[in-house]
Amino acid sequence: MTLDTNHDSAIVVSDLHKYFGDLEVLKGIDFHVNRGEVVCVIGPSGSGKSTLLRCINQLETATAGQVRISGVDVTDPDVDIDGVRRRIGMVFQQFNLFPHLSVLRNLTIAQRRVLGRGRAEAERVARETLSKVGLDDKVDAYPAQLSGGQQQRVAIARALAMGPDLMLFDEPTSALDPELVGDVLAVMRDLARDGMTMMVVTHEMAFARDVADRVVFMDGGVVVEEGTPDEVLGAPEHPRTRDFLFRVLNPTRAHAQPDERAADED
Repeated sequence: MTLDTNHDSAIVVSDLHKYFGDLEVLKGIDFHVNRGEVVCVIGPSGSGKSTLLRCINQLETATAGQVRISGVDVTDPDVDIDGVRRRIGMVFQQFNLFPHLSVLRNLTIAQRRVLGRGRAEAERVARETLSKVGLDDKVDAYPAQLSGGQQQRVAIARALAMGPDLMLFDEPTSALDPELVGDVLAVMRDLARDGMTMMVVTHEMAFARDVADRVVFMDGGVVVEEGTPDEVLGAPEHPRTRDFLFRVLNPTRAHAQPDERAADED
């Protein structure tokens, strides 16, 4: 499957609905990511952010609506979804590395089995990619010998080694101790500077402010507000956005009464 890498829109989601039983998790989402753009999706737990991401990559099947990746309708039952996925890198909350394989083998196995690369080429690409994430000295290490932050950087390198057209990140730092977050975010910042198209579900507000071209706030299965970081994070229009940001940025005041919050803001 060849995607149209000249297509202006890397991702277009139209009227997307997703039910789990009687529970409607996505309630008619319209969403897009332009080529070369970094879009950060924020919102409270249970708002539908990760479900949206998984529907885009077809790890979840939408109940209704359409998802187009570089012009290809991935919700079409006849589409070669495996071919589309070869062009999409995905990084999860958990690292999902093979514990019995070295870092080098973790990066070469999909290249060889999915892309058909020879061993020498796969290892060359793996080493180059590990160098980009600052782990070229860990090629022979095993996942258990790495910190959580290092494991997540290996997971990012593994996705990059496949030569993706776009990257999807699902809360990539949420499973990390706070002191390990910075190195992972630095790798993602470098990707953004290199022009990688990225959709990032995140709770890292500073990263969203610094790196995102657009920020999308979701709550209750809908897109409540979107705009530039300055607009959404600096001057949100919707009360639900303001309340969410207050809770995230002022965790010790999250249960304050509205008049107390107003006093804080004055």
